[in-house]
Amino acid sequence: MKVAPSPKFRSALTALALVVAPGAAVLGTAGEASAVSKISHATATSMFRQVGITWSSSGGCSDRNTPTCTSFEQLNLATAQGAQTLKGATGCALNITGGTETGHASGTYSHWNGYKLDFGKTTCVTNYVKNTFTYIGVRGDGAPQWRSASGNVYADEGNHWDVTYYNCGGC
Repeated sequence: MKVAPSPKFRSALTALALVVAPGAAVLGTAGEASAVSKISHATATSMFRQVGITWSSSGGCSDRNTPTCTSFEQLNLATAQGAQTLKGATGCALNITGGTETGHASGTYSHWNGYKLDFGKTTCVTNYVKNTFTYIGVRGDGAPQWRSASGNVYADEGNHWDVTYYNCGGC
């Protein structure tokens, strides 16, 4: 008798198939370097499809080097898992409008480095963030921010949520 693997098991298998990018590292809580698992655009889209997350781009493309595209190339595995966790926790429709493509602000915890995703703003997501997470004040650019219990930060940039995933959010 054949038994189909559960979604969690398939997700774990996908994660095992990932390659850590050479030289990819972040500082852990004690300041030590720890490897970050990077995933391909195809792996990320597969993970998002599994839980019903959609994505779009103003340019209708996925080229990492084109700012009007939405790319997931070199996305951190924990970031993709964090989006899956958000989808499961909220039950809201999630549409990703920004990934690892060029054109976003630079920095260690940036879109380009795989730590951030932009989500289209919906009443469902906004209510969840504001009613579940802790308001932590405004960012340097004036965007109000909320921190999840796991430490991920949700910034309200007006027409979308800019989310920094330091971890998978309890996946």
